[in-house]
Amino acid sequence: MNILVVAATREEVGILVDGYQLTVISNKTLGQSTENRQQTTEVLITGVGMTATAYALGRHLANNHYDLAINLGIAGSFDRNIPLGEVVEIVQDTFTELGAEDDTRFITLDALGFGQTVFKTDAHLSNYYPEHGVWQVTAATVNTVHGEESSIAKLHQRSRPQLESMEGAAFFYACEQAGVPALQIRAVSNYVEKRNRDAWKIGLAIENLNTFAVELLNTLKADKDV
Repeated sequence: MNILVVAATREEVGILVDGYQLTVISNKTLGQSTENRQQTTEVLITGVGMTATAYALGRHLANNHYDLAINLGIAGSFDRNIPLGEVVEIVQDTFTELGAEDDTRFITLDALGFGQTVFKTDAHLSNYYPEHGVWQVTAATVNTVHGEESSIAKLHQRSRPQLESMEGAAFFYACEQAGVPALQIRAVSNYVEKRNRDAWKIGLAIENLNTFAVELLNTLKADKDV
């Protein structure tokens, strides 16, 4: 089973990479085909944001096939019922900024007839790791992470996401276009509110994310001969 782990930054998956001694795809090898690949796990660091994610994945998946892609990262939460540090599975993600303003009304790209903004994955963590026990949530993918009360209220009124990231929907989009089953797993590092770095739990989120990722890969290795 060939698996591609996708992350925006190496810091988010460094524990996993070092512990498993995984191959990290570099700019030099991005997009190069590995025809003799057998039962391997590789890591693609895309860079931050939806543009970098879509480009890196599109370029690499054009010449490489994987049985599963797993997006790992941290995220902010609108939902305060989700504890900081909690690991969650994102099953629906949305490009919430793609569209047009009509005075105070926002018109989505879907409503304009120019494309799709909401992406759901057909792959689910329960198919690969039935004992996972993590929350299933929805998310927004944004160019600017929110930190101002009125913009937070507008987004929440528009689509009511539980989490936000800068890459998730782009990951789902690229994998859908390439026909690769996709899982998005994130850990909550902060609540979406007026910017308050003192309240963030990035270290805890990264530790929990990587601990879960190791457990997931161990399960896949045992069940699917990774």
